[in-house]
Amino acid sequence: MEQPRILIVDDERDLCTLIQKALEKEGFREIRTAHTIRDGLATFTAFAPHLAILDVMLPDGEGYELCRQIRNTSNIPILFLSAKSDEVDKILGLAIGGDDYITKPFSPKEVAFRVKAQLRRVSLYDAPELPNDTIVGPFRLNADGTEVDRDGVRLELTAKEVGLLACFMRNPNRILSKETLFTQVWGEDFYGADNTVMVHMRRLREKIEPNPSQPTYIKTVKGLGYKFEA
Repeated sequence: MEQPRILIVDDERDLCTLIQKALEKEGFREIRTAHTIRDGLATFTAFAPHLAILDVMLPDGEGYELCRQIRNTSNIPILFLSAKSDEVDKILGLAIGGDDYITKPFSPKEVAFRVKAQLRRVSLYDAPELPNDTIVGPFRLNADGTEVDRDGVRLELTAKEVGLLACFMRNPNRILSKETLFTQVWGEDFYGADNTVMVHMRRLREKIEPNPSQPTYIKTVKGLGYKFEA
């Protein structure tokens, strides 16, 4: 498969460098940067990228205008970077042809994962998958059971939270009792540990559920335990 070419247009040179390094860590090598609309368009024409990352606020205008010019000749994925978080700005960015809108401040690694997601969508990137990775819905547990991603973004979980989620991912749609969870994650007898499991479950839900008070993934089965639905 051809190495994807990526164009970054942002007047913050340090930010361009950070994003480029994050992309390089994910295996991308063909990356060019520009810092104005004029240079961005010239680089786009000469480089013919497969994906573009555009800052909204540039010294000689808005990235929206550069997006319009790119859209005159290309349907490549375009990601906007912006300090504007208002919904109307996001809608405008998507309406004029953007494929994603990322609000500053953000993690360069998040940008890299979103780039991979867009390239997968247009069949320009195949994510390497370890044979022993466990994938359930949007969650991926790595082969050694130490890290979990959701939609390609690493979840910041404690070791016990990873252990709990790993139990659920390896037993989807099965009811797991508190005793079973405690025995597998803590490796100790359950006696008197009911509250320990409940506290860790609450913290895990706060990190993975869109609405922890109305769980989407980890459901409570009254009197029996918990069930993971993804």
